[in-house]
Amino acid sequence: MEAHSVDVIPRGPEWQYEPKWDGFRCLLSRDGENVDLRSKSGEDLARYFPELVAAALKLKASSFVLDGEIVVPQGKGFSFDALLQRIHPAASRVKKLAQDTPALYLAFDLLRSVKDRQLARKPLTERRPALEAFAKANFRNNTSFRLSPVTSSHATAQKWLAQSGGGSDGVIAKRIDLPYQAGSREGMQKIKRFRSADCVVGGFRYATNKIAGRRVVGSLLLGLYDDKSLLHHVGFTSAIKQGEKPALTDRLEALIGEPGFTGNAPGGPSRWSTERSAKWCPLRPKLVVEVCYDHFSGERFRHGTSIQRWRPDKAPRQCTFEQLKQKAADPMKLLKQA
Repeated sequence: MEAHSVDVIPRGPEWQYEPKWDGFRCLLSRDGENVDLRSKSGEDLARYFPELVAAALKLKASSFVLDGEIVVPQGKGFSFDALLQRIHPAASRVKKLAQDTPALYLAFDLLRSVKDRQLARKPLTERRPALEAFAKANFRNNTSFRLSPVTSSHATAQKWLAQSGGGSDGVIAKRIDLPYQAGSREGMQKIKRFRSADCVVGGFRYATNKIAGRRVVGSLLLGLYDDKSLLHHVGFTSAIKQGEKPALTDRLEALIGEPGFTGNAPGGPSRWSTERSAKWCPLRPKLVVEVCYDHFSGERFRHGTSIQRWRPDKAPRQCTFEQLKQKAADPMKLLKQA
């Protein structure tokens, strides 16, 4: 079941609302002694989360299919970076991480149970009570499973959206009158809270394709200063209009020079680094741009950002991590509401 991305939370008696968790979406099924963890793309996740397989085998129910999210608790929130580290090719490393950073499964739908193997064909008005009954009977003594909270209150959903962060990155709205919409987006909508930040342009990369025979900028590399005045690479934006690229390239090339990033820099040691990711031009810290982003974790923007406006009125040294601090809801407190 997929979701349409929308700008505002829909309102009406046909909708219910849930936190949008920042983890790996996963269908978890058990049939006797066989447990399967399947990602949205159909990838097998069981080998990366053996502790969830073991926990599923300890549940009283011997046959079921759950839809939910895999997260990794860290501090008062959930860490997507710690979750990413769990996807490792070495079995010995997977075993160690399962002990050091155990995952949690947040269940928000029940598609099959011993009592009703055709539950996915029922509307959400029947599936949610069935899930709550399942959780009450199975999750109480199992610390690896939690019931995800739900509300019919539009005001509560707005509050969840405003406080997103620390493990929740928005709100999910679901139609309560529809069966499970496998492979469709008609029954579910997702709403994220987008924020803006002023960043220093610490470097850029050229685009693969040329315009009128000349190289032009492909992406801007964004930086923020820490409390030691070090400029750290925090992300990028490639949302540059084609017609603006030649003039912007001239502007950037005039600023090419050291120091660029003085803290964490692009193309540093990473299992995801490529030859292309290491090719970038450092800039003197003169340009400030305001960008729109949806999620910030591990001292970087999780996804690409979009340009809101250039800020010639802003001094580069004013672009610090401090502006990104926010009061986020405690995800564990949200789970207690379920």
